Amino acid sequence: MSWILTHSGIQFNLLNPTAAMISPRDIAHALANLCRFNGHTREHYSVAQHSLIVCDLVPTKHQLSALIHDATEAYLGDMTRPLKALMPEYRDVEQRVWHAICDRFNIPLGLPDSVLRADMVALATERRDLMPHHPGEWQCLKGIPAMPERITPLPAQVASMQYFSRLMELMQSDHRRGMTA
Repeated sequence: MSWILTHSGIQFNLLNPTAAMISPRDIAHALANLCRFNGHTREHYSVAQHSLIVCDLVPTKHQLSALIHDATEAYLGDMTRPLKALMPEYRDVEQRVWHAICDRFNIPLGLPDSVLRADMVALATERRDLMPHHPGEWQCLKGIPAMPERITPLPAQVASMQYFSRLMELMQSDHRRGMTA
């Protein structure tokens, strides 16, 4: 079996995903219920909230890309960075899902530098605010400042509603921008 059943009842084919299988409601629901860092945070902190933070850190023209930068996790789960590096087949499936997501939301495949940078700033802030204290250095965060604001985790239902609302707003404004271009 190479498919999963989504929250909205869509049969999502992991090996042959299409834009038609991508549902904003499914993404919002799944990411809000998915805890960052495989659940090793001090309390539940969702991928949806992480994505909202990244979205807030980028210029307006990159906000849709920022909001959905981790949308593959709605269909594949959140795998830790070190494990992902050991599993090239996972990366192939992740790329297929990412292509379907980009097609669905009409965005380029490559993430803008501002999104990549904001993702790292969010990570530095999450480490400071949500992870157990540990003296070990995270090499990927060398020279990356945390946000001045502290993160307060949202309940999953709130994160889902906020994520879905922001996604609908950004899709609508992106559509309007496309009509005037």
